[in-house]
Amino acid sequence: MSNSLSKISVIGLGYIGLPTAAVFASRKVKVIGVDVNQHAVDTINKGQIHIIEPDLDIVVHAAVTEGYLRATTKPESADAFLIAVPTPFKDGPTGSHHPDMDYIEAAAKSIAPVLKKGDIVILESTSPVGATEQMAAWLAESRPDLTFPQTHSETSDIRVAHCPERVLPGQVLRELVHNDRVIGGMTPKCSDLASRLYKIFVKGECIITNARTAEMCKLTENSFRDVNIAFANELSIICDKLDINVWELIKLANLHPRVDILKPGPGVGGHCIAVDPWFIVSASPEEAKLIRTARNVNDSKPEWVIEKVKAAIATHLQLTPSMRMQDITIACLGLAFKQDIDDLRESPALEITNHLADLNMCRVWAVEPNINQYPKVLHESVDLKSINEACSSADIILILVDHREFLEIKWNEIKCKKIIDAKGVMQRLKV
Repeated sequence: MSNSLSKISVIGLGYIGLPTAAVFASRKVKVIGVDVNQHAVDTINKGQIHIIEPDLDIVVHAAVTEGYLRATTKPESADAFLIAVPTPFKDGPTGSHHPDMDYIEAAAKSIAPVLKKGDIVILESTSPVGATEQMAAWLAESRPDLTFPQTHSETSDIRVAHCPERVLPGQVLRELVHNDRVIGGMTPKCSDLASRLYKIFVKGECIITNARTAEMCKLTENSFRDVNIAFANELSIICDKLDINVWELIKLANLHPRVDILKPGPGVGGHCIAVDPWFIVSASPEEAKLIRTARNVNDSKPEWVIEKVKAAIATHLQLTPSMRMQDITIACLGLAFKQDIDDLRESPALEITNHLADLNMCRVWAVEPNINQYPKVLHESVDLKSINEACSSADIILILVDHREFLEIKWNEIKCKKIIDAKGVMQRLKV
């Protein structure tokens, strides 16, 4: 069996797929990127990017210019296929947080016609336990002329593995290269070939396990973080009730050599921490008590922030009796799910902004320096404003994301405004 890895195909050119394709291409490997989004394909083929990630534009431009990276909407023959498509939620037997495998199924069936003996298919998408085996079953159903690990083990024509990404938005290129990688093959030979593939660019260790453990590892990592964030968020609510500065409290508590409390915020967002724990809950609803509780705590934090805004509106009306509620302007600083990126997926900041607009009580503005056009997911009544206009004209300022631009605001000059700081920016800057 040939195990050439001279041509790689990455299915899904989003926040993980595109950087992965670009890093492979930067190692002088031919990469074919596949995405159903024609705009993304056209943008990449121009040597440009359709997402925000530091330095990615430089790497993509070089890779495309040198002929190592090309994007298309239809899969082509390759030696290795990496599937990096979304795994959102849908309604299921355990509620609305059931994993949706439709994108993975569509990706698998799209590459099936171009598979050949000796190829490897790697699922990178964060997935529920058993997803890699399900993907292999879809491939086998589409290509009965080829053999797969679930029936032919080490002698299979096609190798199949799971290798979850574990990178931080804003630091993706560096972490792709330097972080350790968990490789979960359906057989040892599947793991060996997958490891050889990733070692083309990974400087960290490639650690071998089986597919199910690799799947559960990613879910476990993000559930651990979610539980710890939930503790910080719950602590912030308790401290607010007891009139304690939670930021000072956490700083003091963290002086203990074995305590490391995370920072609270308006909730938890993104495609990983806000999603992955539910995959565990969905698979083991009776056993995942702590994980479910943490999810509920973090999912309820946006509503707590909204109640703080309502209280601020009431206070403002009391202080200025001549003002009507509809004349009050609320400026929401930040829409992304974390600082210095443009990713709005599962963003609590976006959820809060849209909810305030839905209430139809006041004017709602949004400030998001990392986007340059009106997002389809933003409530149509919300106006996008500059930092200067929001800080000079809004009656209530709500800090939802700690973008670097917000850290540069001269907060001392706008103390007359009512500021609700959900990210501890004021504490950080000692205002």
